[in-house]
Amino acid sequence: MRNYLGAVILAGFATCALRPMVAQSYAIGADVSFLAQCERDGVVFKEGGKPVDVLWLLKEHHYNWVRLRIFHDPSAAAIHLPNNLDYTLALAERAQALGFHILLDFHYSDSWADPGQQPMPAAWKTLTHKQLVKQVFVYTRDTIASFAARGVMPDMVQVGNEVTNGILWPDGKLPENWDRFAALIKAGIRGVDAGRGSAQRPQIMIHIERSGDYAAAAGFLDNLLARHVKFDVLGLSYYPRWHGPIARMRGNLRDLALRYHIPIMVVECAYDWAPTGVAGKSAEFPESPDGQLAFLRAVDAAVRAIPNHLGRGVFWWEPAAQGPLLDRSFFDKDGNVLPVITAFDSGHAP
Repeated sequence: MRNYLGAVILAGFATCALRPMVAQSYAIGADVSFLAQCERDGVVFKEGGKPVDVLWLLKEHHYNWVRLRIFHDPSAAAIHLPNNLDYTLALAERAQALGFHILLDFHYSDSWADPGQQPMPAAWKTLTHKQLVKQVFVYTRDTIASFAARGVMPDMVQVGNEVTNGILWPDGKLPENWDRFAALIKAGIRGVDAGRGSAQRPQIMIHIERSGDYAAAAGFLDNLLARHVKFDVLGLSYYPRWHGPIARMRGNLRDLALRYHIPIMVVECAYDWAPTGVAGKSAEFPESPDGQLAFLRAVDAAVRAIPNHLGRGVFWWEPAAQGPLLDRSFFDKDGNVLPVITAFDSGHAP
C-alpha cells in the first residue's frame, strides 16, 4: 500500500506541475471579504490621518492578490453575512480594476465553514449523495460562469475552506466518508472547468489548516491523492494559537514540499496588535503593532524558505475587519493604518 500511495502521489503532482502558476509571481495577498460591508457601515480607513481606499493602500504596499469568500445563500443562515454572489462580484471588479489577482474561496455553506463546522446549505439538506455531487457541480459551474460573464475570472479557486475534516457534513465528513468527500471535491473542480468557458483555467487550491501538524497534513494529502483528486496549490492556515510556533510551521511546510513537490501558500494568517491573550503565554511576538509586523515578516520568511521555490505566497486574513476582529486588522480603533502595512516595503518586497 505504501508503494502504491507513493506512485499515486508522484503521478498526481507530475500532472499538476504541467500547469504554471499565474505569472509565476509570489503572492502577497489579503482576504478583504468584509471590506465593502465595513465601508457601507460608515467605517473610514485612514493613512496619515486622511481617508484612504483600502485596496489602493494594499496595492501601494506591494500586495498583488485578494482573496474573496463566497457563501451559497447567506440570507438562509442564522448570522447574516454579506458574502453572496453579487457582493463578491462587485468586490472582484474593484480589485481587478486595480490589477489584483483574485482567489475565490468557496465555503459550500450558507455561513462559516472550517475544521469545526462544515454545515450543509439549507437548500441542500434533503439531498442524497448523488444529488449533492450534482449540486456542487452546478453551483460551482454557475458561479464561475457569472464571474466569466462579468470579466473577472478568478486566477485561483479554493474548492472548500479548511477541509481537513471534510465538507458538507454529514455526507462529506472525514474521516468517515473519504470516497464521498473526494467525489464532492472532484465535482467542484469539474464545475470550475465547466463554468470558465473560453477563459484561462483558474488554478485549483486545496485548503487545510494543519500548518503545524505534519502527520495530519500528510495523512490528509495521501488519502486525497489516492483518490486521484488533482489540484495545483496547497493552501494552509497559520494562527499561532492553534498551530504552534513559527519553527514548527516552517518545518512542516518544508517537509510537505519535499514529500509532495507542490506549490504551497499560507493562505490565512493573522495576529493581534492589541493585548488580548489570544496568542497564549508562550507567544513569540508581543501583541502590539510592532509585534504584528514582526509576525507577518516571520511568516513570509518561512514561506520563502520552502525548498525548490515552492513557497508561493502569504495572505493576511481580513486586514479591514471590525468588531471582535478589529485587533487583528491593519487598522487601529480610530481607523489609522498600523505599521504592519509596511511588511513588504523596501527590503521586504519580492
